[in-house]
Amino acid sequence: MKAELCVDLELNQVIDRNVGDLSGGELQRFAIAVVAVQSAEIYMFDEPSSYLDVKQRLKAAQVIRSLLRSNSYVIVVEHDLSVLDYLSDFICCLYGKPGAYGVVTLPFSVREGINIFLAGFVPTENLRFRDESLTFKIVDTQDNAEEIETYQRYKYPTMSKTLANFKLTVMEGEFTDSQIVVMLGENGTGKTTFIRMLAGHLKPDTVDGVEIEIPEFNVSYKPQKISPKFPGSVRQLLHKKIRDSYTHPQFISDVMKPLQIEQLMDQEVLNLSGGELQRVALCLCLGQQDTIVH
Repeated sequence: MKAELCVDLELNQVIDRNVGDLSGGELQRFAIAVVAVQSAEIYMFDEPSSYLDVKQRLKAAQVIRSLLRSNSYVIVVEHDLSVLDYLSDFICCLYGKPGAYGVVTLPFSVREGINIFLAGFVPTENLRFRDESLTFKIVDTQDNAEEIETYQRYKYPTMSKTLANFKLTVMEGEFTDSQIVVMLGENGTGKTTFIRMLAGHLKPDTVDGVEIEIPEFNVSYKPQKISPKFPGSVRQLLHKKIRDSYTHPQFISDVMKPLQIEQLMDQEVLNLSGGELQRVALCLCLGQQDTIVH
């Protein structure tokens, strides 16, 4: 069973590595394997797809489905609708006020459950739990080439980073103001390492004894793993880190309200759930002024 799971979840290449040195995705796959390898009647997975790339999400879903036997059942908490659709036989929707109360519906079929969640309306209860339905809009924007020419360009050099038996090679590149650059790739291929090198948190390998110069960027960085250590409330944290931004009317309407930070303000940072922490971390990252945001 262990050998099979190590192949399915691609753990053989990190089998000798310390657990503390694993990336977010590697740690997630390891955690899934730890649960799956046990003989149990009920298997529970809390957000098994977070930190995983598309291919690995599918593989993790297949592993979780394989645990289903005549004498066992599986409960999964999941946000990714495509994984949810593939995994589920039945879906319970949860609604309520974040941080205050929650209600679990009766089980629905997969299609019905997903559509109820997207619509924000439970027909069996005749209850609307969200004012607007969630719709997926496709926007096709064409940038004006002349306009792009006026943007400031940022360049970074060819560089590499070796961490134990892993080596990342970066070819030189550039990006401009008013752009969102997305990095897409499998877990463990060095996306976070590259981001940390650009942010100045990791030094590139030296070449013939000479250090590679990374341009001085003013960077705001939100790490992949969030470990809360601040002893006070969310309000105190925002006041300490982004005092000017979080009271600015534009920042409140563009960032604080969409992220629903207001209802978290008086909660202790150490008591926040994973999703609440993520929203606060995004708010802190976007609140740093005159920066490139990672």
